[in-house]
Amino acid sequence: MEHEPDADEGLNTAVYAELRARLVTGRMAPGHELSTRGIAAELGVSQTPVRDALSRLSAEGAVSIRSKRRVRVPPMTSDRFEDLLRCRLVLEPEAAVLALPHLTDVHVVRLKQLDAALDAAIANGDTDAYMQSNHDFHFTLYRATGRRTMTQLIETLWLQFGPFMRVVHGRVSGAHLNDSHQAAIRAVEARDTNALRAAISTDIADGMGLIGRTGLATTEPSQTI
Repeated sequence: MEHEPDADEGLNTAVYAELRARLVTGRMAPGHELSTRGIAAELGVSQTPVRDALSRLSAEGAVSIRSKRRVRVPPMTSDRFEDLLRCRLVLEPEAAVLALPHLTDVHVVRLKQLDAALDAAIANGDTDAYMQSNHDFHFTLYRATGRRTMTQLIETLWLQFGPFMRVVHGRVSGAHLNDSHQAAIRAVEARDTNALRAAISTDIADGMGLIGRTGLATTEPSQTI
């Protein structure tokens, strides 16, 4: 029996979402080589939706396709790093400010919950939880804008730098990063656009800038999956 088109589309979307989440939260390291066959076996699907997902991720700059079956998370270069940093500093503080009129008490409660989750992740040395909570904190702000194009552009940036966030997590103190998040929450509560813009800019610059100050890490290709 042939698959229904809607079912195929749903499967493609699910596989794409899973691989996307792995990149954004840094579960695929720089230089990580991917096997379409290995991913398909792990997820219990055919290689077709995996290839479709990887093609989409390649178009977004998150992976580079080396052959029909081999795909790689690209390594970081100085030029690419500077480009990503500049783009984030342009887009994300602006998105946070545009979101401010739309943020409610419910959003503030959620931001505080995520901030507490970050503290717990740091205390427990749980990098996966830290990465996920950090992502959710930022996008709780950005998605409140209701500006889909801007949010998609920011998501594409996160796809490209996500694999390097674990480097940041290993080098910068959790308390230092957390201060910027707490400053952002205070700014939201005070409806202070300048303070919110500054908090998000500081968070980005402290996190990504630290890599630049200490030198980009050379990362060997990870084990293929």
